[in-house]
Amino acid sequence: MGENVVYRGHAAGGCGAAAWLRGLLAARRSRHIHGADRAAFTWLPPMPRPGGRMSGPRAAIARPSCGDPLHLTPHATAMPISSSEQPPRDLSGRLVFLGTGTSTGVPVLGCGCDTCLSADPRDCRTRSSVLLGLPGGTLLVDTTPDLRTQLLREGIRSVDAILYTHDHADHVYGLDDVRPLCFRSGRSIPIFCEERVENRIRRVFDYAFAAVPPAGGGVPKVVFERITTEAFDLLGQRIVPLRLRHGPLDVLGFRFGGLAYCTDTNLIPEATWPLLENLDTLVLDCLRPQRHSTHFSLDEALAVASRVGARRTLLVHMGHELGHAAVSAGLPAGVELAYDGLTVPLAAV
Repeated sequence: MGENVVYRGHAAGGCGAAAWLRGLLAARRSRHIHGADRAAFTWLPPMPRPGGRMSGPRAAIARPSCGDPLHLTPHATAMPISSSEQPPRDLSGRLVFLGTGTSTGVPVLGCGCDTCLSADPRDCRTRSSVLLGLPGGTLLVDTTPDLRTQLLREGIRSVDAILYTHDHADHVYGLDDVRPLCFRSGRSIPIFCEERVENRIRRVFDYAFAAVPPAGGGVPKVVFERITTEAFDLLGQRIVPLRLRHGPLDVLGFRFGGLAYCTDTNLIPEATWPLLENLDTLVLDCLRPQRHSTHFSLDEALAVASRVGARRTLLVHMGHELGHAAVSAGLPAGVELAYDGLTVPLAAV
């Protein structure tokens, strides 16, 4: 991903520009690009001038001259654009990390640090969210401001329910992006959340709940289902809410069989620890090396991972202080940094 790419095209730019756009769309539609390779396409360069050069992760697409085959890096083959739909991606029994970054995302706007300029696609982190393929459909956990990009990148065409951890902007403010999914399915999407989250959504997206729907592009069609810390069944899966502390706030994590998702926390109450026993996979908040008032630091996250004793711990909600390759080299066995597009199995413990 760090090599230079020469953009070739006609001097006038017309035919070359069209080819560049076809390449971009084909790359996003390709079902052969997943995980770290797909994550590279989250951050796309502006259309270059003919003959210009770019390097680093933004040089993910090479613009061919008119009539040339598409050239993509790294080692991805673009699918030809067709009028017929391809089958949706099957995520049955798996969890995909839609995003693994903190509230600013990575790269951070205006920053020139090594991580923000990294050529490693695993250092391109959209805001933290996951999607699970459950027996009864797809479950989305949180709706980040990057949601549209995340679902397009991973080839997700439907969401059957949404589950919220808490009401902060980086976990809620992408809800409007589900409008096309509602149009496509012709039904409302159920939202499972605590009262505070529902109140926030009703305030921020007040137009979606107006007595007279606004004219224009429509609204996200959702219905609320209130949850507490009591376990419940959803889409064929038993879900156990996990009370966590996020600075002064009570928030939720969730356990799905042998996997627990605990983002945005810096304290696990004593009553929650027994619910984390016998885990196969722990997904855990880890913001940066230094201590923070609302998130686990790296050392704190490692201490939690050691106490839980899961077979595998994946760290999320990471800032640009944690470069993927450098930090990964020093992690203990069984602990990894997650990255956008990573897919893991849902253990049935």
